Amino acid sequence: MKSLKKVIHMDTVNAHKKTINLLLTCGILGAFLYPLTDIIAGILYKGYSFNEQTVSELFAIGAPTSKLVVTLFTISSLLFIAFALGIWLLSNGKRILRALSVMIFGNAVNSLILWNYFPMHMRGIEPTFTDTMHGILAINPFVLVSLILGAVYFKNWFRYYSITTILMLLVMVVFAVPKALLVYENSPTPGLGIMERASQYGHQLWHAVLAIVLLYRHVDFDTTIK
Repeated sequence: MKSLKKVIHMDTVNAHKKTINLLLTCGILGAFLYPLTDIIAGILYKGYSFNEQTVSELFAIGAPTSKLVVTLFTISSLLFIAFALGIWLLSNGKRILRALSVMIFGNAVNSLILWNYFPMHMRGIEPTFTDTMHGILAINPFVLVSLILGAVYFKNWFRYYSITTILMLLVMVVFAVPKALLVYENSPTPGLGIMERASQYGHQLWHAVLAIVLLYRHVDFDTTIK
């Protein structure tokens, strides 16, 4: 009887581990789906400039790639929700990991709302409430807090990688924001697309690396992940 209980317990533990690993893998898939969607849509959008135009313009109201981008970005966000759940299950009560899970979940929900309900209008069209909300949601604190939590929690090379990503993100934001405001004026914005993508791709890559680190360290439920 004890042997049977032990077998059932081990099967339950192994199933739980496999579930967590699957959820953590979603973080890798979600992170790489974002730039892949951006690249494919940018190629399909005739006349689109990766240098001057923002990612948001690929799913702007009236853009030819809008439906494709919204669909794939939505899938990416849903994958990040699964990733956040995986971190929560892995956290084993560790507060910083749970906070990190909440931040990633918050980022995904914020993005879902932005993609599906508040796309901006194309250049040359007078901004409306939708554009204002798009701008507000684009100021996303969840990503920065996630990076900070990663830098605080981990004690190895990932801490320095997180700090580097934070600095890169802040530099890109400082230079990109003044140019982003010119979009609503239908003015030229050379370099804006490159700067935004450096920021977006940078933190997407950070999430993928985080998922890989957690998968690699997921030996048992008592791991400190440090």
